[in-house]
Amino acid sequence: MVSDDGGVAPDPMTRAREKAAASMSVAAGAWVDALDDHQLSFAVLPSPLDSTAETERLRWFFTPTDHGGLAVRDQNAHQQSLAMQLVATGLSAEGFAAVATVMGLENILDQVEGWGSRWGRRRGRDPGLYWLRLFGRPGAEVWGWRFGGHHISLNYLIIADRLVATTPCFIGADPARTEFLGSTLRPLQGAEDAGRELLSTFRAPQLRQALLHTSAMSNIVSGNRPRVRHGDTMMHLQDLWRGRFPDPELDALVNDIDRRAEANSGYTQADHAQVAITIPSKGISARDLDDEQRHLLRRLLTRYTGRAPQDLAAAHRAHHARDSVLDEVHFGWAGGTDEGEPHYYRVQGPNILIEYNNTQRDGNHAHSVWRDLHSDFGLCELAEHRARILPH
Repeated sequence: MVSDDGGVAPDPMTRAREKAAASMSVAAGAWVDALDDHQLSFAVLPSPLDSTAETERLRWFFTPTDHGGLAVRDQNAHQQSLAMQLVATGLSAEGFAAVATVMGLENILDQVEGWGSRWGRRRGRDPGLYWLRLFGRPGAEVWGWRFGGHHISLNYLIIADRLVATTPCFIGADPARTEFLGSTLRPLQGAEDAGRELLSTFRAPQLRQALLHTSAMSNIVSGNRPRVRHGDTMMHLQDLWRGRFPDPELDALVNDIDRRAEANSGYTQADHAQVAITIPSKGISARDLDDEQRHLLRRLLTRYTGRAPQDLAAAHRAHHARDSVLDEVHFGWAGGTDEGEPHYYRVQGPNILIEYNNTQRDGNHAHSVWRDLHSDFGLCELAEHRARILPH
């Protein structure tokens, strides 16, 4: 592609990454400018080039633990608005709607649990406990930001005014289904239904290829690891928090939740090894799907890459429209195939990992994550940048 000045114009993916980075820089700058010194001490850490800040950047969570940064509830109304404007720059309109809805579900979950959940704080399920943190200042050569709380983790890295990482991107929902007046709210409906629709088209030999296990594990397999590697097995609940609880009762509660989840799944160590993440991928290859099934697999992919800022989501969609790219993608399923049964699916290619599970609370507590097997957190791009700037 030739630009107006006769040079080579950037490809759509690069343009989308530059546009997203510019929007993020403006929104992040406005938020930072609105904070006082005390708030800034929580909100902004040094650049990812700082080793201590980088260690913290790679610690991410999707449990109701302290995610690190400045909590929404510790900001005034104007600051909260600016914070959410930054969050919106990291998402498509549909993605932002999902995130905002999941935050609001904390009120419903509080009611479901009889207003009694604490998790070591006065209110255990709190829509104000979502944390925003910057790593470096907006507009710097290298900076990043994250937003997270219960069932939300959004992670971004910008290098040289280009958004290089949008993963890990986690969105969950508890409850996964909530009755409205005459309708049902399902924040992750698109992700669940697209996976089940693809599965429903499989003939018996295809189903045998796709089936990872006849029952579903109790959580996503990749957990909150900063990197996903060959052989990774499911992380247990105790390891998904920012440290262990000093309160023995809370520590015992977490152990009991995990024990009951494992008992319900029926999984043993051998079962976990059977569904471990592997490279190359498990499951059925897109090469073994017919045209309609390949269309459904592409649609499933967009339920995740479509969370990215609009132009970037379109670039991802165009990328997976290429047959040579889709050929490398595999789909795997574990658990029941009927609606309402606990289940899990995985979509994996050389540079992408998607996981979805809905197993807890009798199939009414869903987790979904989009990851980059090549460069979650922009680690590869950051390493390349370090190599360029450091003296030989």
